[in-house]
Amino acid sequence: MLAPSSNSTQSTLLRFFRAARGAGVRISPAESLDAIGAVAAVGYGDRGLLRDALLLTLAKTTDDKRSLAECFDLFFSRADVAGADAAADADLAPQPGDLGDLAQMLRDGDQAGLSAAMAVAADAAGLSDIRYFTQRGIYARRILDAMGQARLDRDIAARSGTSAGRSLAEARDALRDSVRDLVARAILLYAREETESLRNEVLRSTPLSRLDRRDVERMRIIVAAMARRLRDRYSKPRKARDRGRLDARRTIRRNAGWGGVPFLTVWRRRRIEKPRIMALCDVSGSVARTAEFLLLFLYSLNEALSDIRTFAFSAELVEVSDVLETQAIEPAIRDIMGRVGLGSSNYGRALEDFDKDFMSAVTNRTTVIILGDGRTNYLDPRTDILRRIAERARRVIWLNPESRFSWGIGDSEMPHYAPHCRIVRQCSTVEQLERVVSDLLAMDRR
Repeated sequence: MLAPSSNSTQSTLLRFFRAARGAGVRISPAESLDAIGAVAAVGYGDRGLLRDALLLTLAKTTDDKRSLAECFDLFFSRADVAGADAAADADLAPQPGDLGDLAQMLRDGDQAGLSAAMAVAADAAGLSDIRYFTQRGIYARRILDAMGQARLDRDIAARSGTSAGRSLAEARDALRDSVRDLVARAILLYAREETESLRNEVLRSTPLSRLDRRDVERMRIIVAAMARRLRDRYSKPRKARDRGRLDARRTIRRNAGWGGVPFLTVWRRRRIEKPRIMALCDVSGSVARTAEFLLLFLYSLNEALSDIRTFAFSAELVEVSDVLETQAIEPAIRDIMGRVGLGSSNYGRALEDFDKDFMSAVTNRTTVIILGDGRTNYLDPRTDILRRIAERARRVIWLNPESRFSWGIGDSEMPHYAPHCRIVRQCSTVEQLERVVSDLLAMDRR
């Protein structure tokens, strides 16, 4: 195996660093320079030594080592290393005028030459810039064109009907498969971060009730990350602009010893209370999936929200705050759903239970959040109790996972509940849920 030039080494490694970052490994400029120096010392000839050099200079944690090892196996496949070494030697790299030699290399089974040509063509096609799986066909065509596919097609057509022509056609099909494999590896290496971001963005705007079971775990990660983002944003100390207005009288009094010169200022600070939350979650069968994610969201926001009390109901309403506070989230949700979940909803009964046992805890500092579709199964909706809650509370927010077009249809009592709520919003996706909670936190900081 030939030693690559310095420029080729750096170009190859820079692509590897980009792939590693896409896999979640943080690589600083200093670490990049250390890795380039290590690879320059050990070379590409010994695959195991090359792998060890990169892992030692770049990995900081066990997870980093695992991710880098997977990335290394994808990036430095045997063909890729051979291609990188061969392409680095100017005498072996195919020149534009020699692209007609592709048929010769295929006929002779020249794997080293084909690897070199593929590596050069991939660089010319900008394969390391691939970002989405939908670009597979585009990049495969670019690489094949750069390798001389048009001339190869003419060579095959000129030998149509002969055994040589059939052999070349079969070799061309195998080459196309190799190029597709190369592009597929590039997607795993370079497009992983963008593909993950795109998929997460799609999930954020997907109705929770329509999630596939396989997407639930990924969605839990997204919800937890969004909750952390909001928690960090609203748990930070207030900036100087939040300190209030100057208290002129107290400032003059405090600076009496300096002849009234205001060396020391006194500001009128307005106390900003974190919201007191009482959340009533409908966990009946029709909205159970959405309620599960609201419970997860509230669980993750504990540091940004104070005095959260959480209640769950299908018919009977029970407080589940202690369950969320003392258990991990997954067993907590299983416990809650096992106790009161998946039944037929009875909003009137749930509001009666709240009125009897918890109404006294509602004050003018309390925000009451109700998550549910407002479908009462044609039972008494007890809107009179919701009106009393609204009169006592700071605000009532109703989050409905159903489309607004279905409100008031059938057994939906939303047109009767909505007038007693400060905010009524459709909330069927995580994106909508984040927006509502973010607005709530922002209102309590003003």
